[in-house]
Amino acid sequence: MGNVRELGPISLCSPCPGLRVTEVDWQRLRNGTAHHTQEYPGSNLVVRRGQRFTFTLELNRPLESEETLIFTVETGPQASEALHTKAVFQTSELERGDTWMAVKEAQTENTTTFSLASPPNAVIGRYQLSTRVSSRRKHSDRKLGEFVLLFNPWCPEDDVFLDSEEERQEYVLNDSGIIFRGVEKRIRAQGWNFGQFEEDILNICLSILDRTPSYQDDPATDVSHRHDPVYITRAVSAMVNSNNDRGVVQGQWQGKYGGGTSPLHWRGSVAILHKWFKGRFKPVKYGQCWVFAGVMCTVLRCLGIATRVVSNFNSAHDTDRNLSVDKYVDSFGRTLEDLTEDSMWNFHVWNESWFARRDLGPSYNGWQVLDATPQEESEGTGSAGWVPDSRFLTPGDAHAHPSCAGVFRCGPASVTAIREGDVHLAHDGPFVFAEVNADYITWLWNEDESRERVYSDTKKIGRCISTKAVGSDSRVDITSLYKYPEGSRKERQVYSKAVKKLFSVEASGRRARVRRGGGRGLWRDDLLQPATKPSITGKFKVLEPPVLGHDLKLALCLTSLTSRAQRVQVNLSGATILYTRRPVAEILHESHTVKLGPEEEKKIPIAISYSQYKEDLTEDKKILLAAMCLVTKGEKLLVEKDITLEDFITIKVLGPAVVGVAVGVEVMVLNPLSERVKDCSLMVEGSGLLQGQLSIDVPSLDPQEKASVQFKITPFKSGPRQLQVDFVSPHFPDIKGFVIIHVATAK
Repeated sequence: MGNVRELGPISLCSPCPGLRVTEVDWQRLRNGTAHHTQEYPGSNLVVRRGQRFTFTLELNRPLESEETLIFTVETGPQASEALHTKAVFQTSELERGDTWMAVKEAQTENTTTFSLASPPNAVIGRYQLSTRVSSRRKHSDRKLGEFVLLFNPWCPEDDVFLDSEEERQEYVLNDSGIIFRGVEKRIRAQGWNFGQFEEDILNICLSILDRTPSYQDDPATDVSHRHDPVYITRAVSAMVNSNNDRGVVQGQWQGKYGGGTSPLHWRGSVAILHKWFKGRFKPVKYGQCWVFAGVMCTVLRCLGIATRVVSNFNSAHDTDRNLSVDKYVDSFGRTLEDLTEDSMWNFHVWNESWFARRDLGPSYNGWQVLDATPQEESEGTGSAGWVPDSRFLTPGDAHAHPSCAGVFRCGPASVTAIREGDVHLAHDGPFVFAEVNADYITWLWNEDESRERVYSDTKKIGRCISTKAVGSDSRVDITSLYKYPEGSRKERQVYSKAVKKLFSVEASGRRARVRRGGGRGLWRDDLLQPATKPSITGKFKVLEPPVLGHDLKLALCLTSLTSRAQRVQVNLSGATILYTRRPVAEILHESHTVKLGPEEEKKIPIAISYSQYKEDLTEDKKILLAAMCLVTKGEKLLVEKDITLEDFITIKVLGPAVVGVAVGVEVMVLNPLSERVKDCSLMVEGSGLLQGQLSIDVPSLDPQEKASVQFKITPFKSGPRQLQVDFVSPHFPDIKGFVIIHVATAK
């Protein structure tokens, strides 16, 4: 797509022979400012639908009063007026908002300025513009050039309209952001470079749409649907993962990343999208949920749809569709992987995009959940497709399993519909509802293959649902957008409503669901007798901050709740885990017998040395401790604790940042280990601050040694810019940090 300014002689065959266009001025600066597209690089004109843009034609002679130019715009292959991918129109003084139109703005001798406006529901994408002079004789159109048309959140008639300039700046124009990870009680911020205005990204995002199976099967029809944000977002949700369609990112949740890049090594979307495009659309290895969400946010912001990244802590993956995450453990509290198909992830990251739902009605306009992580195959209307253990599917698995033949995407599901329990509405409402509302139940699996419920919690799932604040780096809790307060009357009503829609008795013989206690329920054959009052309680207490490279020191605190003495057998286990809580390797296995006097509290000290966990610690830096407490008379208590190891990095900018002026940056790092480390480096990235990535060697570090590393950057864009710095070592997981730099324009 070249910038068409100087043209060879284009004869328009007018009644006055020899009328030619000699030059086209697309007025990129003026149009870019008016359409908020000035940040897109290159010479291409980029504008938004439902809004005028201007251009000037230089002719070889003045346009006569009786001469009228007829314009044609078309997009996609086999463009047609019937499919609304082509429009033919002439200059007019009347303004109409429902069709393409052109107005002659000014004329001075051989120069004529026109404004073109597209309807607010026009198909988005690459357009060809051509023109001819009206005449009784038939003349062929002459191409003037190409432009790109995007969604327009500034246009009130556009389905993606967002009525807040601050939110448009954040959710459409901000090219960096924050993704929240960690655990519910220790949420950590990770910087992410969306980079939607970086070189070639717009072209790549449009290419993603042209790689969908729908486009490959019927390109003309597929393009005609690109006016609809529901259609676009569903297409992007499927294409960001690689499970069905050689999409952008291949998922991997086994903790092994040979032949690719660890998900935690990515600092943004730009490198991923470039690698996919330059690799001729070969899926990029590897991603996990925050990578899929980061890439999808880039694509949708680039196309003009307001989008944000959302993190759900204690996120349910309910594979058997019973609104219950059922976990099976042994007598040491260790997860039995062969029996446990459901899971509760420490956190899960998805997207929300803002647009109207013409298919559902205005009550469901606003934020819509979209999830590109390939967990479940999507459905076409309101009922989700549910298949076992697909959270770990690779593209090969999708073809091997007969029930995985659908498309792995999720949404858009209206956030309002989730909050109100309207799970029958399109798309994938049941799956999203379960992610934030399912019960969490742990079952002890006995040697005789019987099971006992040892833990249940109706409030554990869907905690601290978080996103970045508008205009700042703080965390905003948006849980109330997804559900009413836990245990409230309204929450119980909504849950009951959702249950009725999901679990009505059908001819297929599905068993009726029985409600008990707070509107929650279990299948009839799972119901137990009301639990007796427990005789003990327990919790893990961290005695020293858990730091990467250090020994862990904790205590299990047990308290008797009765007036009698008790003997308790305590079976302790610990494992390194992924953020999905899937165990990787056992690092603790021991038993204790504790005598508790009446209402007595006792502490069992627990020590885990660095040597016990260093070989098996994943890049998530997470450890799960469990204690199965067996009390006399058959009572059992399960206590669990998720631990995330802390690390250290600080970033300081050494002076004011100005466009075009080098400024120093100081990074302070710490060797967290009790051994000397070498071959470490800093990986640095930041849109508007660096072209590409910067790698800086770090000298060898003695045990626990701190070191200062300084380097210079030269900003080339003004405004708030995010600089990301990762401390990378072969000896321990990456240590990640970021800082916001406010860059001033040069005076």
